[in-house]
Amino acid sequence: MRRALEVAGHTPEGDVPVGAVIFDAAGQELATGVNRREQLQDPLAHAEVEAIRAAVKVHGDSWRLSGCELVVTLEPCAMCAGAAVAARVGSIVFGAWEPKTGACGSLVDVPRAPGALHVPQVRGGVLAGSSKHMLQTFFTKLR
Repeated sequence: MRRALEVAGHTPEGDVPVGAVIFDAAGQELATGVNRREQLQDPLAHAEVEAIRAAVKVHGDSWRLSGCELVVTLEPCAMCAGAAVAARVGSIVFGAWEPKTGACGSLVDVPRAPGALHVPQVRGGVLAGSSKHMLQTFFTKLR
């Protein structure tokens, strides 16, 4: 999570600071991503999607990230949780809970939905205070 927090610090100005890192089964970093929705004017440019797109290019199992771990500073939304499930990520670890849009247990639980073809392990609240502080600082400055 410390690495994801470091990555989040490189989020472009004006975008919500969220960092994502994907590690392979051996713990080697495959890819990172940050939010770029404002920078790219792309509603799909979330940190998790950016990291997944980059990781599949280097992982070597087509689009599958089996055995890999997605570490992200904020609980993934429905789109990002769905992308992680679709990519067959082995586990999702996140920092701050997101009660408004969180889709790994807060608002809904996409990874553990009934009938899911793939169910990754999910662990939330890892270094949540650090992630929450980064987000609160961003939104305080924005207002």
